[in-house]
Amino acid sequence: MKAARDAESVALVINAGARLAAAGAEPVVEKLRQAGLPISAVHLVRSGGDLASTLEAVSSKGHDLVVVGGGDGTVSFAAGRFAGTGTVLGVLPLGTANDLARTLEIPANLEAACAALADGKVVDIDLGRANGEPFLNVASVGLSVGVTESLSPRLKRRLGPLAYGVAAMRAYARHKPFRARLEFPEGDHEPLELENMLQVAVGNGRHYGGGNAVSPTAGIDDHTLDIYAIPGAPLREHVRIARLLKDGSFVERDGVYHFTTTRVRLVTEPPMPVNLDGEIATVTPADFTIDRNAVHVVVPQYSTAARLDS
Repeated sequence: MKAARDAESVALVINAGARLAAAGAEPVVEKLRQAGLPISAVHLVRSGGDLASTLEAVSSKGHDLVVVGGGDGTVSFAAGRFAGTGTVLGVLPLGTANDLARTLEIPANLEAACAALADGKVVDIDLGRANGEPFLNVASVGLSVGVTESLSPRLKRRLGPLAYGVAAMRAYARHKPFRARLEFPEGDHEPLELENMLQVAVGNGRHYGGGNAVSPTAGIDDHTLDIYAIPGAPLREHVRIARLLKDGSFVERDGVYHFTTTRVRLVTEPPMPVNLDGEIATVTPADFTIDRNAVHVVVPQYSTAARLDS
């Protein structure tokens, strides 16, 4: 299968809790069918447990295309389930940040996204793992965990992507500095001891946090992890860094650490929760690896984010 229209059996899985899924599955099904993509099975899930069991059931049915509508956490979970299989993943951005869709150049508008999906091509992308748990965009410790904990469903419904800025201010006010150690099993960098840290992040994709970039060169098909570490600093310096988040050029500022690698181990003092694409899914110490070309996914014909290698 090299294009979405080649699919003989298509399943649709929608996270009912996603910010843009309030109307249920019917509008999505209608738009996909209008775009020319036949849907043979529809599943509306309402919890993480439901998502896991639904994806297991969908996988057993042998669909060659599974369209997942939801936020980044939902899509990352599905990508982990379908990695290394013959199932192709379709992405409908129904969440708040929709950073994977942004990376893959999938339109934010639902109708346009459905049309791009129906006309799309199949590529393969890398999958990051933290202690074996999958992520597509970014894994991080520190401030981002506080942001995730401050992002209530109500806040996301009311403010949409602007909720990230409000949550970041709340998390910053409560943040406690931490110590970290980066170890590089491949020997491509020396181990690094870090003090008084604000955030350490490991990126597989390009975008995170509602449109920020991991670095100017980060990509989801480059077979590398981008790591950045931001130390504590006066508020005015963090404001300067915040202004450079959108294009990732903050990694070029003095005092910010930036590495690329294929494997890294992060140890923190104290042990800390790890945010994977908006979900708290594991704790440090954490081993980060990358599965090259692990997930087959549909992207718009014009997308340059990835290509089909395998």
